[in-house]
Amino acid sequence: MISVRAKDLKKTFGQVTAIQNIDLEIQQGTVVGIIGPDGAGKTTLLRLLTGLLKPTSGTLSVEGIDVLRNPKKIKDDMGYMPQHFSLYGDLTVSENLRFYADMYGVSRQAFDTRKKELLSFSGLSSFENRLARNLSGGMQKKLALASALLHTPKILFLDEPTTGVDPVSRQELWGLLLQLNRLGVTLILTTPYMDEAQRCHLVGFLYKGKMLSFRSPKALIQEMKEDVIEVITQEKRTKKVLQNLPGLKNIYPFGRALHLAFGPDEKGEEKTKALLEKNGIDVISIKKISPSFEDVFLDLILKQTTEQRKSASYTQGRATQDIESEKI
Repeated sequence: MISVRAKDLKKTFGQVTAIQNIDLEIQQGTVVGIIGPDGAGKTTLLRLLTGLLKPTSGTLSVEGIDVLRNPKKIKDDMGYMPQHFSLYGDLTVSENLRFYADMYGVSRQAFDTRKKELLSFSGLSSFENRLARNLSGGMQKKLALASALLHTPKILFLDEPTTGVDPVSRQELWGLLLQLNRLGVTLILTTPYMDEAQRCHLVGFLYKGKMLSFRSPKALIQEMKEDVIEVITQEKRTKKVLQNLPGLKNIYPFGRALHLAFGPDEKGEEKTKALLEKNGIDVISIKKISPSFEDVFLDLILKQTTEQRKSASYTQGRATQDIESEKI
């Protein structure tokens, strides 16, 4: 069964196009990660999918419901966890859950059972009488997740659910999310973390409102044809020396190393070694490596910006020709 189907989904704010003609088809029980730089449109896309924003054009259905015609009707089937903590700090954990139960129309009898289940599930049983503002960041995220699950949704939308929490809480939250998925809940989330994206069944790379790719993590890595060379030196001038190497497509810092992307058959490792030796740069390590998820993402962005430059150059060239023709 299809949980989400979007066709030519577009959203503009005045002259700004936030989402560009996105097509999606997401099967029930799938974990989908949406990643991209700040301003890519991740939160806007999530709000469109939840019916919180009305698209400028396109069609959208969630759990078989036409979101454009019946945005309120999908409320019973979906849960939404926003990026920032939006619960009431002056209410206890239990009181916040009660408030959301009322909002979702959960009966008191059902609430008592559901509250007990969710407090146990989220590890908050010992904190049900604590004010929400006195919870740690990780506990606040768990409370937000429990609140979004009170009405037992079939699909859960999460906007950067682990941002701002410690590594242990991050792992705990992911444990809860994967447990939900094993129960059949469809998860669609945005994340700034590449390691989290790799846990998903499908990953969408969003850039300037455009979906550059929508594949499994394994397929995305396999589709990258460039050779990646990892270089570690102790000299700051290394990048400047290497950036004009023949056949080099991209170069960028990666922790304490530099990653260089070459086209296949460019003998990138040999060229890099030779140029470093020529410039007297001592090498700590240089080797060809398998592309990481970050390498894939940066490669996709590079290809997109290159296409945009070519398109702009072509358009400018045609405009110049038209002007010259008019002069003649």
